[in-house]
Amino acid sequence: MIPTASAYSAAMSEIAPSISNPSTEQPLTGPAKPVAVEAAQPGSRSGKPVHRYSVEGGKEGQVDVMHGDARREIKVLDHGFVALVDAMPRLVPTGQTADQAIVQAARVSYGHGTKQVSEDRGLIRYLLRHRHTTPFEMVEFKFHIAMPIFIARQWIRHRTANVNEYSGRYSVMPDKFYRPTMEQVRKQSSANRQGGEQTFDTGGGGDEAATAEAFIQFLADSEKLYERYIGLTEKGVSRELARIGLPVSLYTQWYWKIDLHNLLHFLSLRMDAHAQEEIQLYSRAMYDLIQPIVPVTMEAWHDYALESLRLTRLEIEAVKDAAAGGSGNLKCDNKREQAEWAAKRAKLGL
Repeated sequence: MIPTASAYSAAMSEIAPSISNPSTEQPLTGPAKPVAVEAAQPGSRSGKPVHRYSVEGGKEGQVDVMHGDARREIKVLDHGFVALVDAMPRLVPTGQTADQAIVQAARVSYGHGTKQVSEDRGLIRYLLRHRHTTPFEMVEFKFHIAMPIFIARQWIRHRTANVNEYSGRYSVMPDKFYRPTMEQVRKQSSANRQGGEQTFDTGGGGDEAATAEAFIQFLADSEKLYERYIGLTEKGVSRELARIGLPVSLYTQWYWKIDLHNLLHFLSLRMDAHAQEEIQLYSRAMYDLIQPIVPVTMEAWHDYALESLRLTRLEIEAVKDAAAGGSGNLKCDNKREQAEWAAKRAKLGL
């Protein structure tokens, strides 16, 4: 049977994250109740607590991969969140995780069922190492996410998920906007056209502090458009047109369902240091939510994807050249490729 809330709290105290008050912003379905667990989850990437909402149920000899939780939620930014609301498989044999569905699918190829857990780990690592990705598509996750529209527009570029978004045609958009602090305002990178990392110096009260303050005021001014938006809809302007004057700092929501293979690809790109900081925060929250459900897969993904290093043919030749006593320089005139190779050499200690 699936453990009760109290039993689960005791059993999971070593691995579950700490809990603050559960969110009241979104309605819950079913007889859900919060479970208080105090310990932090090892290996957390987001550093945020997970809010859990539990329900009773289950079958003998099986365990719910979400341990009776109807919803697991992590707060992101000022008004955002990532909530895991379902997983497939939801029930697995007692003592196993959703990793079991991956090896089950892989072994059907040659007529064998699930073997020992230790063998399962080796198989999963082999599959991921050699990019045999189909078995990872047998695990799916469904998320409920609230994020600023500018993040949603980056996110939707990943076209391998099923998405249903809040509609500004049918409903009035909520009065919630993302506004970073002055200390979080970033400068445009001189080397990367897509982003920025360095923040403005706001402590000295000079020109940089004034620029950061002007940006925050710019956001505040854009948020005032919401009152005009509401006023125009009340006067009869259609919601589908009235919304087009709202800024992309406005929050939207969607349900997002994706298989594990494509989710790992999403995380590889969006947890990368080159991704925009705000979407990195959402990615780390997603990582924290799925890691306890497929721990063997996530361990392998760390080893073979997130913390790995890929070399091109030219870079391999440069490594061989360095090993033979040469300069190890890249035989290429492209400055961007040379800069990328310099970063890889530093990481490899060459």
